[in-house]
Amino acid sequence: MISNERPSPFGYRPYSQPKPPVQEDTLKNEKIQIERKTFVFTLKENPRGRFLRITEDVGGRRDTIIIPSTGLEDFKKLLEEMVKTSNNIPQKSSPPEMT
Repeated sequence: MISNERPSPFGYRPYSQPKPPVQEDTLKNEKIQIERKTFVFTLKENPRGRFLRITEDVGGRRDTIIIPSTGLEDFKKLLEEMVKTSNNIPQKSSPPEMT
């Protein structure tokens, strides 16, 4: 049997109608440029609740994470701890450049 002839572990899925889009309201939107990366922070709300969408754009390639509003305080605390640790630990010296 050729590998692409194996049945899918996800089962047979006939073509179906795409899910209708979920109505999302944007409550606040902010953008920040850090080096060659652009980060977009968007606070949104939909019927399931509020959430923060963080999108990283690097040269047209985008990655996104979504944090439910119920986790924002914990996320903020952890981020503050990371910033504090980063400020308190000296940076390692850069390796010498090869010529």
